[in-house]
Order: sequence, then C-alpha cells, then structure tokens
Amino acid sequence: MNLFSLVWNYLKAKPLNTVLNIFLLALGIAVINILLLFNKQLEQKITENAKGIDLVVGAKGSPLQLILCNIFHIDFPTGNIRLYEAERLARHRLVKKAIPLALGDSYQNFRIIGTNQDYTRLYEAELAQGDWWKNDLDVVIGATVAEATGIKTGDTFSSAHGLSNEGHAHDNALYVVKGILKKKGNVVDNLLFTNIGSVWKVHEAHEEGEGHPHTDSITDPSPLVPSVARGDSTREITSLLIQYRNPIAAIQLPRLINSQTNMQAASPAFETARLFSILGVGVDVLMGFAYVLIFISALSIFIALYNSLKERQYDLAIMRSMGASRGKLFVAVVMEGAALTVIGSVFGILLGHAVLYAFTQLVAESQKAGVTALVFYSEEAVIVGGSIVLGLFCSWIPAAQAYRTDIHKVLAA
Repeated sequence: MNLFSLVWNYLKAKPLNTVLNIFLLALGIAVINILLLFNKQLEQKITENAKGIDLVVGAKGSPLQLILCNIFHIDFPTGNIRLYEAERLARHRLVKKAIPLALGDSYQNFRIIGTNQDYTRLYEAELAQGDWWKNDLDVVIGATVAEATGIKTGDTFSSAHGLSNEGHAHDNALYVVKGILKKKGNVVDNLLFTNIGSVWKVHEAHEEGEGHPHTDSITDPSPLVPSVARGDSTREITSLLIQYRNPIAAIQLPRLINSQTNMQAASPAFETARLFSILGVGVDVLMGFAYVLIFISALSIFIALYNSLKERQYDLAIMRSMGASRGKLFVAVVMEGAALTVIGSVFGILLGHAVLYAFTQLVAESQKAGVTALVFYSEEAVIVGGSIVLGLFCSWIPAAQAYRTDIHKVLAA
C-alpha cells in the first residue's frame, strides 16, 4: 500500500472527525474569501467610478452624501445649487472641466441623470445600439438598466420622483429611449442619461403656461446648459463634477468654495478613504471571527492527529517491522495533516464563491454595484498556500512522535 492510499484510509477511518475538521477550516476560509472578494471589487469599482473627478460641488450638507449621490448614485442629493453660481465656478482659472448634473427622478429604481456628453466621455461609454440624446426627453440607458427593465430603443416611459417606484409619477412627460450603452462594468451601466433641460421640463410640465427656452432663441447661452441664457437666476442644478487645471487647485479651490460661496466642495479621494475606514471596522470584526475559526480548525487537526497516534502506535510498529523507515512514517502523518487542510481550503474557496453568487442573485443592489462571484484573485492562492502551511505546522509534532516510535516497547506491550 502506498502512502496516498494509507493516508486516505486513515481519513476514512474517522469520517465525523475528518468532516468536522474540514468544515471548520472551510468556514473560516470562506468568510475570509468573501471579504476579500467584496473588498477587492468594491475598491476597484470605487476607483473606476471616481476616476477623472477631482472635486464634487453641490449644496451644503454631508460631504460623504454628496460623493455617494453624485459619483456612485446610491444616495439622495443634499439639495440644489444656482446655475449662475455653477457657471461662475466653471469659468474659474483653476478649473479645467466642469460637468453639470441634474438629479431627482428615476425609472424602476435606476437614476435618471440630466447632464451633457462630457459625462459619458469621462467613463468612455460607447453605444451598443441607437443614437445619443439630442432633444428634450431623449434618453440613453445603461446596459444593466436595459437588462433589468426590458426597455429598448424607441420605447417610452414616465419617470418617478426620487429613487423608488413609490415616488410621484410624471405621466405628463414621457421619455423616449434613443440608445443603449455597451456594458462597461462601472456606474454608467445603472444610469439613464438625458439633457438637463429634460429634467427641468418634466418637473415644469404640470405648470400652465410654463415655456421652455430653446437654443436658437438665446443670444448668450449658458456654458453648462446651452438651452438657457447665461446667468439665469431662476435655474438650478444638483452638482458639478470638476477636474483641476493644476495641482495648486487641490489646495485653493475647495477652501475657496466652502468659505466664500453657498456651495460645498467634497473630495472623492478623501471621502472614499473615510468610507473605507468606516466599513473597515465591520470587516475587521468579521475577519477576526474567521481567523478564530481557522485557529480552532488548526487546533482540532492537531488534536485529531495527536490522539490518533495513540491508537495507531501498534500499526506504526508493525509497519516499521515490515521495513518502513522512520522518515516514511513521518511523511505519512504530515501528508494526513496536509490533506485535511488542502481539502478544507479548496472547499472554503469554493464555498465563498458559492455564497457570494447566491447573494448576488438574491440581492439586486449587489448586481448594481457590479459585485460578481465569477472572478478569482491571486490572493486566494495565497490563502490556500497559507492553509497548507498551517496544516503542515499542526502535523509536525504528531509526525515527530511517529518518527520516534519504539518498535520494541510497542510490540512488547
């Protein structure tokens, strides 16, 4: 009988102990793996979605809320800002580019954004079919929106106020789908895009006699919203996404906005770092729990191997008398510990991916966030390797005892 068959038969001899040891180790590794997958993908998505945006300017309130709403689109606006104030800021010498956003409505929980095509160019969005929006109430939708809602080019729909279907429906103004974007794996997949005039028009349509200005009747158009006159004091937008012209802007511009205007400036880099520090507390607690499980599993494997040696002393002595070397007995025990940890760690990795896959299928918000279980990271190989080293360490003392087995004393007893 070779060593592999011997180790396998030893593991089968006590199935309950074997299964318990494997399960404890797999559970700890699964928790660590799930946290790894979430953290890696969340950090990647946050970095991708905030790419190219140095500053978010909006109404005064929570800076974190301003970032969550206007970059990641998972929160409500802090309020609106005057268009003429936004125009003045967009012309500032430290501002390279300013992208206006007008928020407020959604369709089946997917946010509708009034903006210009600088926003889609920022994320390198491309059309899968149809055309870009041109006129009021034209809309281009993200790939995830198209998949989840089933709407296609040429369809019409009404928006709802807020971010839920329970909001007031604007049935008096219907959007027309002009195009669908290619899947990008970032925030644009979950959004619907139109011009800012459309957002204003939807909310003004119920007012009798309310006209909507057109570009061809405006002699001095706004640099942010060409459909209205520059400096229009009656118009508001939700926010501005700003790119700095030079590094000095990072020092001067936020302080200028926060202290000398009615607006608020929030840095995506700073606020996302603060968000991770808040989430990190819960992650650390779960990670600590996982390490406790792995430690218990390692201790259980050590105890199982140590106790099994007492029962196998006679078997080991017989093997020695039949020509097995001390080294062979040592390797057999080490292989048994390694086998338990290899099976447990591989099962733990698979269990982590399976749990995350089930979560993404049951929780729609996780799909919007772009979290998937169908991805593997190099760190997972490190987890498996570390688990195997742990198994080898736990089996070292029992293996050393097997190595020192005294044939004469065991057989004489």
